[in-house]
Amino acid sequence: MDFSQLLSTSFEKNGLPAPDTALARMFACFTEHLLAVNQITNLTAIRDVPSVITKHYVDSLLIADAIPTNARVLDIGCGPGFPSIPLAIFRPDLTIVSLDSTAKKIAFVKESTNILSLNNLTAISGRAEDRSVMKELGFFDVVTSRAVANLSVLCELCLPYLKIGGKMLAMKGAKIEDEVDELLHGKAIGLLGGSEPTIRTWQLFSDNSAETRGVVEIFKEKECGKQYPRAYAAIIKSPL
Repeated sequence: MDFSQLLSTSFEKNGLPAPDTALARMFACFTEHLLAVNQITNLTAIRDVPSVITKHYVDSLLIADAIPTNARVLDIGCGPGFPSIPLAIFRPDLTIVSLDSTAKKIAFVKESTNILSLNNLTAISGRAEDRSVMKELGFFDVVTSRAVANLSVLCELCLPYLKIGGKMLAMKGAKIEDEVDELLHGKAIGLLGGSEPTIRTWQLFSDNSAETRGVVEIFKEKECGKQYPRAYAAIIKSPL
């Protein structure tokens, strides 16, 4: 089965619309670049094409329908570009900023955006709590984060960057409900101006298995203090 067929099969199996020729070509180009660079610089432990398609591309795109049209999106802890690169390919209406503290991963995202001519994606090396990054506080419609930290930590990293009415989409695995329970027992949502969290779960289907995936959605209802996010050491030492 060629790449285009693999992509279409995985998309359709997971409820995504079948990619057209141009979209499939972009994903094929990105896959070739990802796997070539990954042989030299360790970007991801996922190294075979079918798994890259399912566990990176499809997994990233299952939140696409939760993002409003023409939204400005911040992807915190993007790693080598997930979910931001698949979203930028799949949703050209979005304006996306990818943020990660690992320079080699941001270098890869920048190279990829150039190769794919993704004019709707900008990559920044840094941390959400860096003063140079915090000038963007209150600027985004959506903040995403995929497998970065627990929800109490994520709320402090993500919610300050949202406009009022914007939302945080925290992408999680099978223990999503446990994390939400822990969050609700803390003060993070109240102090950071967030709404009651909602959970959406699904099965991520590959050829031989299905894995639980989910997203926690939290809206920004009111402004939070300018002291947030605090330095990361303080966030970890004393979560809200």
